[in-house]
Amino acid sequence: MNTQKSLANPSVVIGPNKHLIGGEWADSVGGERITVECPATKAVIAHTPRGTASDVGRAVQAAKRAFEEWRRVPPSERGRALLKIADDIEKGVEELAKIIAHETGNAIRTQARPEAISCAATFRYYGGLATELKGATLPLGEDILSYTRREPLGVVGAIIPWNAPAAIACVKVAPALAAGNSVVLKAAEDAPFAVLWIANICNRHLPAGVLNVLTGYGPECGAALVAHPDIQKMSFTGSTAVGRGIISATADRILPVSLELGGKSPTIVVEDANEEWAVEGVASAMRFTRQSQSCTAGSRLFIHERIYDSFLTKLIALVEQYKIGDPLDEQSDMGSLINKKQFDRVCGYIEDGMSRQEGRLLTGGLPPKSGPLSKGYFTVPTIFANAKNDWRLAREEIFGPVLVAVPWRDESDVVGMANDSHYGLAGFVFSANTARAIRIGHALDAGWIQINQGKGQLMGQPYGGFKESGLGKENALESLLESFTA
Repeated sequence: MNTQKSLANPSVVIGPNKHLIGGEWADSVGGERITVECPATKAVIAHTPRGTASDVGRAVQAAKRAFEEWRRVPPSERGRALLKIADDIEKGVEELAKIIAHETGNAIRTQARPEAISCAATFRYYGGLATELKGATLPLGEDILSYTRREPLGVVGAIIPWNAPAAIACVKVAPALAAGNSVVLKAAEDAPFAVLWIANICNRHLPAGVLNVLTGYGPECGAALVAHPDIQKMSFTGSTAVGRGIISATADRILPVSLELGGKSPTIVVEDANEEWAVEGVASAMRFTRQSQSCTAGSRLFIHERIYDSFLTKLIALVEQYKIGDPLDEQSDMGSLINKKQFDRVCGYIEDGMSRQEGRLLTGGLPPKSGPLSKGYFTVPTIFANAKNDWRLAREEIFGPVLVAVPWRDESDVVGMANDSHYGLAGFVFSANTARAIRIGHALDAGWIQINQGKGQLMGQPYGGFKESGLGKENALESLLESFTA
């Protein structure tokens, strides 16, 4: 393993801090670099290459050369390579978890370690699925042999965000490789080190150039990757605005595109769900322990008017117990936001909510301006009550721990409010009457719905959105076949 210690915290070994191109670690052609901060302290972790179109060109050519060999490797052998990668990630889970916590600000116990564990699970899952790339024999007649084959697409371009960089990278890389494609992945400039750490492991078990990883800004590096004529597939996770740009940029080439975009997910609490398990499920669905930096965060909370006040009282008591602090501290429940831009954006929404009469601040508010939390991009769980569904805080994706609680009386009305959004990624329903909860869930315009729980995605469960929340599915056999083969 290429070792490099963090400048912000020498106890964290971050691994490589260069591009991976054609099996070699390289600086950018122009020699420029990006400064990466630790969001919990605002101290510099390290510097990574500032990739441009020239670096993209080198990576795509390396991937294109490697593809011709990799596509001919038997699926069982490709699967074994992925299983070896899974084993090595699993051996280094603690090291990977520390990197994730250090660069993203996500607390190691509640978020970073589970994410690191999921990375090994993803490679193991797709390693086992590699031999499921089956075609079909078509009975067109005794004198005709007609059959189909699953073929890899070629060089896959992938762009990932910073909120769960390691997990999302694996969800894109593992199925693409299992299907016989080569990959050029652009890591998020704010959190590249966990991805590079995983790439270093992949590089041990894959032919040179099968996986290439670049670091750089979206307009300089990501846009060049999308525009490169030798890219045969784009897979993107990020904002809806950038997703629209990718569709526009690839339309002329009719390039296959998978998009996992934003969300403003509804959480519906029925009047019979005024119990501790439902309160804990709502807090989990809101992703408070990820600082709500999640596309699936259930940030529109619809509570039946009969239990509205009592449910919120229990929810407030729960979130006010969260310990917010150093992401590397095992006692921390919540860490920090990713950077100053996001911090200022979230604070702007909170200020807007506090200035409007239609909303009532129940807990939280603006982060402290002094003390330990002021040294990083820390925020506190914030809940506004008596809100309307047309309120800005109930319409726009905040990507921070700001929850809006809306009362409801009639089931058809709450379903209408829940569906009154241009997003359609996730939804959550809580009720002691499971049949009723399922009925409500079926009525929601969302690609991924949970009943009486607010957990994360599981391998094998297709995941993707409706409306402006994306195109295509991930996390399952369907994504392997439909997204990465033809």
